[in-house]
Amino acid sequence: MDRSAYTSMNAQEGEHWWFVARRAIIDGLIRDHVALPDDARILEAGCGTGGNLALLAQHGSVDALEYDDEARAIAAARGVATVEAGALPEKVGFGDRRYDLIALLDVLEHVDQDEASLAALRGRLAAGGRLLVTVPAVPWLWSNHDVLHHHKRRYTHDGLAGVAAAAGLRVEASGYFNSLLFPLAVAQRMAHQLLRREAPLDARPAPWLNRSLQQVFAAERHMLGRINFPIGLSLYAILSA
Repeated sequence: MDRSAYTSMNAQEGEHWWFVARRAIIDGLIRDHVALPDDARILEAGCGTGGNLALLAQHGSVDALEYDDEARAIAAARGVATVEAGALPEKVGFGDRRYDLIALLDVLEHVDQDEASLAALRGRLAAGGRLLVTVPAVPWLWSNHDVLHHHKRRYTHDGLAGVAAAAGLRVEASGYFNSLLFPLAVAQRMAHQLLRREAPLDARPAPWLNRSLQQVFAAERHMLGRINFPIGLSLYAILSA
C-alpha cells in the first residue's frame, strides 16, 4: 500500500467504524465456525500495523508476518504477537510451524499470486486447521480507493471459491458481508466519481455518524451463517485443507 494508507490505517483502526465493526465480524466468524483448541496457534498473514492482533490473541497464541518495515515495527510494538518479516507466497516464515487458524484479512487482493499464496498457507495448516480469508467484493465497485490501497482485484463469490479450490482448499463457509450499508457505499462512490472528489473514502466521519455506521455494520455478526446476503462490500471464506 502507499505510505499514506499505512499511516491512515494506524491512526484510525482503533476507532474508525469499519475497523471496529470488522473486528466484531471476525470474532463472530471465529467463534461460530472455527473450533479452536485451548492452546491454539494462530497466524495472521499480512498483519499491517497490527490492529487485529489483540482480537486474535483472545483465541490463542499469535504469530504474524508483515512485508512493510514500518508497519511491522508498529505491529510488534503492540506486544501481543511475535511479528516477523514475510511475504506471500514465498516467505511465510516461522520455520515449519503449523497453525490451527490462519487469518488472511483483506490481504489476498494485494498479492500478484493469489492462488499460490493460498496454497502456501494451506501447507502451514495443522490437522483440522482453518484459513479465514476476507477480501473486497464486487469488481464493478473498483475505485480510486482500490488504487490507493494497491489492490490487484476485487472478488466475486464464485471467483474466490475458484481460487481456493485451485489452491487445494475446501470451502467450509463463505458469504458476503458489509451488506446492510451496501446501498450507501454505492451512492458514496458514485458521488465521488461524478463530482471528482479527492477526499479519501476511508476518512473517519463525525463521531455520531461513526458510531451509527459501526453499529449497523457490527450487527451483521449475528446474521452471518444464518442469512445469505446476496451482495456486500466484502466476502469471507473459511477454508480447510
